[in-house]
Amino acid sequence: MERPVWAPRSIDITVPSVSRIRDFYLGGSHNFEADRQAARKAMAFVPGLPKIMQANRAFLRRAVRFAVDEGVTQFLDVGPGIPGFGTVHEMAQAAHPGARVVYVDRDPVAVARSQTVLEGNDDADIVAADLLEPRDILTSAQVERLIDLNRPVALLLVAILHFVEDADDPYRAVAELRDALAPGSLLVLTHASYEGIPLPSERAGGVVDVYKDIRNPLIMRSREQIARFFEGYDMVEPGLVPMPHWRPETAPEDEDPYAFSGFAGVGRTA
Repeated sequence: MERPVWAPRSIDITVPSVSRIRDFYLGGSHNFEADRQAARKAMAFVPGLPKIMQANRAFLRRAVRFAVDEGVTQFLDVGPGIPGFGTVHEMAQAAHPGARVVYVDRDPVAVARSQTVLEGNDDADIVAADLLEPRDILTSAQVERLIDLNRPVALLLVAILHFVEDADDPYRAVAELRDALAPGSLLVLTHASYEGIPLPSERAGGVVDVYKDIRNPLIMRSREQIARFFEGYDMVEPGLVPMPHWRPETAPEDEDPYAFSGFAGVGRTA
């Protein structure tokens, strides 16, 4: 398999990654055959995975606009994956010139591609770090340069927490990030769940097996378990709901049934 010029030499392009599989679902070009094979296996169980990713992206767009309307113009986006059309810095800076965005990702392709995309943008940057190490994020040079932790920040955790096992205590990491943010900060979150998928859970579970096989476990949490991530936040209306139901711009009944898989919500610190 020939290595593209944009692929860092340090990565094994025969091993699938969550970021590059997501890129494939969204129609991107920064993925390898190993990623495409894993994505197709997953889609054999849940054909609507691209629709779910599109619903995530649409919710994110609405949530970013909401944050700016609420006067929050600093964004810490953890686990954004490989940048494509409609990135957070594009949306935020279009709504509010000068909005500041720091991305955080551990995938080398996502980091390298983001560095290229952000070249010349003094108000956005990326940190190569892991959600499970909040201190590394908060003390990074990029966050110290761009994010004023004494002012409200929108913490974006979109389609990432379901890739963190309970044994790694994602609730601790989210709480540690929350405690570092100023009052009035926002948590913007989506999470996969068996609830809402228009398929029997036994069949949907085949996707979990695919991700387990590539050593990136997919954790399907219940609505109650997902709501725990919002401890310390006041939920913004309409609460924790299927993605198309969060402040929709079009009639939810017109959405693809797969778009209702999982939950989305926004919380605000007091």
